[in-house]
Amino acid sequence: MNLQVNQHVMPKLSSRLNRRAFVIGTATAGAGLALGLDLPFGGPSVVRAADGAPEVNAWVVIRPDDTVVIRIARSEMGQGTLTGLAQLVAEELECDWSKVTTEFPTPGQSVARKRAWGDFSTGGSRGIRTSQDYVRKGGATARVMLIQAAANEWKVPAAECKVSNGVITHTPSGKTTTYGKVAEAAAKLEPPADVKLKDPKDWTIAGKGLKRLDTVDKTTGKMTYGIDVKLPGMLNAAIKDCPVFGGKVKSFDEAKIAGMKGVKKVVPVGDSAVAVVADTWWHAKTALDALPIVWDEGDNAKVSSETIAKWLAEGLDNAQPAYVGNQNGDAKAAIAAAAKKVEAVYSYPYQNHATMEPMNATVLYTPDKCEVWCGTQNGEAAFAAALEASGLPAEKVDVHKLMLGGGFGRRGMTDYVRQAVAIAKQMPGTPIKLLWSREEDMQHGKYHPITQCKLTGAFDADNNLVALHYRLSGQSILFSVRPEALQNGMDPAAFQGVAQSGEAAIGYSVPNLLVEHAMRNPHVPPGFWRGVNVNHNAIYLECFMDELAQAVGQDPLEFRRKLMGKHPKHLAVLNAVAEKIGWGTPAPQGVYRGIAQVMGYGSYVAGAAEISVTDGSKIKVHRIVASTDPGYVVNPAQVERQIAGSFVYGLSALFYGGCTVKDGRIEQTNFDTYNSMRINEMPKVESVMVPSGGFWGGVGEPTIGVAAPAVLNAYFAATGKRIRSFPLRNQNISFA
Repeated sequence: MNLQVNQHVMPKLSSRLNRRAFVIGTATAGAGLALGLDLPFGGPSVVRAADGAPEVNAWVVIRPDDTVVIRIARSEMGQGTLTGLAQLVAEELECDWSKVTTEFPTPGQSVARKRAWGDFSTGGSRGIRTSQDYVRKGGATARVMLIQAAANEWKVPAAECKVSNGVITHTPSGKTTTYGKVAEAAAKLEPPADVKLKDPKDWTIAGKGLKRLDTVDKTTGKMTYGIDVKLPGMLNAAIKDCPVFGGKVKSFDEAKIAGMKGVKKVVPVGDSAVAVVADTWWHAKTALDALPIVWDEGDNAKVSSETIAKWLAEGLDNAQPAYVGNQNGDAKAAIAAAAKKVEAVYSYPYQNHATMEPMNATVLYTPDKCEVWCGTQNGEAAFAAALEASGLPAEKVDVHKLMLGGGFGRRGMTDYVRQAVAIAKQMPGTPIKLLWSREEDMQHGKYHPITQCKLTGAFDADNNLVALHYRLSGQSILFSVRPEALQNGMDPAAFQGVAQSGEAAIGYSVPNLLVEHAMRNPHVPPGFWRGVNVNHNAIYLECFMDELAQAVGQDPLEFRRKLMGKHPKHLAVLNAVAEKIGWGTPAPQGVYRGIAQVMGYGSYVAGAAEISVTDGSKIKVHRIVASTDPGYVVNPAQVERQIAGSFVYGLSALFYGGCTVKDGRIEQTNFDTYNSMRINEMPKVESVMVPSGGFWGGVGEPTIGVAAPAVLNAYFAATGKRIRSFPLRNQNISFA
């Protein structure tokens, strides 16, 4: 998932792209591209969409019937970015929202036009917040050009014209025209050098809970996902990669399946995988299952969850080297001299993205052209992967981005695209759809990193918290996917939620603080899993805050408040959620409350839960509340849905998630061993939005982090038992 640290400046791209430079810069998972470019908003010659309608600029196409087509470079995977971005463009365009539709430009088209649509990456809750400025300018620029075109036709000053719902009116004369009638002329105008954006308080389309633009097609089955692609003469491929990460194919006996129904070809894919190509995917998979493959599993086959846990536990020893991510005062000395000390060790497991739609890509390769159809969170990264795998120049490669059947960070990676191109290259001229089986998808993910954390707090004689030592031991995502983004070996993203400053800063002031990371990287590949490092850091810090409060007999909310005087935005969301849950009033009989807060992806969030517990092990989550300050809210209805969805994700991970390793491989191979919440387990979700303005934060991920600690703190309140390792199923704790 694309974090702030993933952004980097690309080399200047010429019209004939330097393929090697682009591949190096973008092929890694979720690699974000800093904009640093001028977006072409129009010109004297008319650029036309596929249907012949004129582009007013790269973002806006207007058809003669007044339909407005808004280009969306970011990916849509259920989070609502497509609708939110369209709202921002339409707001500045002053068009008729009922006539708005959208389309995805391709990264190949963008590169050919000097990256006209900027960053394609969709991760780290950045889809709207890092592109809101330039897409709004795209809408505003188009509006100015359309008004000018009408004014030119009427031979009147543009200042005498106004627009509403796509209808332009010359105020003195009352003459009117529509966007569709002047779009052709507008497309020929020189765009204005600068445009003024609306104050959000004046929004009429943005800021409203409008219905999503993609809902109808999804509910009627019209929507096309990568898995749905069909091309003339297409064949299907199933693949098996070595079940042990880092292993290789030693040999396979294709003669044993040569006569099986539908089989066309058996091909090696890199040095670690084998694919079968057949007329149908089921024939390909059936043959692949029957194919004798001998693996060279290597030394990683000796690794288990137990050996990984032991290695990480050793990293908690203060004598071991560690990177310091946040520090003030002298925490170790203050702890040594303290009147009271509290210590706890937590651990968080690997988590699988488990997208409903397994990884897939369809490729048509010829020596003169390579086209890819897939769901991807980063069209440019998929494009770069296709460039590298095909060996063709940029002008002969393109990626057609489709709706994603789940992403959560997984589809920011490009492994499945590379595999599909490698297979298609061995059958030139034939479209090949590669579809991973569920088992392949589960065992070859890029997992939420595994970590442990030792926390030590110290109090003076008056029960004031004087020191906090937060020592993390575990995996670095950047070490695996973007080592060039490490800072003198340190992974800054590891400190999300406990950082000194930035978009994921800690919300407490402690006189003596030490936050450090002993980096230990097992062979299981980590990836950006929705919420990323905020997820475990929020559990560690927020559950420990409750432990500290309990140790000195203080209310968990009041204990936090005393440490948050210098963190007003953190405190504001905490107070908002406390008020909403009714913290200051007695809970219903048998119901207990827990609370948590964190900052992630530029947003301030807090959560509170009400639960009851039966037999000490059956949890009923009655209510869960979130408050969030993302700066601005583009679509409040969608924010509410994102909060609810994030709680499903966070609570599923807490109760059911967790991937284990045996003989070097992931043990969970399907949903029977990697479960998720059911509707009857879902609590009532309430949300409080307190946008304070002045900044743009994320929405889709931050609230995941507070779901688990809010429930865990409530569980302690109910039972007096503190759970410090997860998932809860390992503790024989389940939903009631």
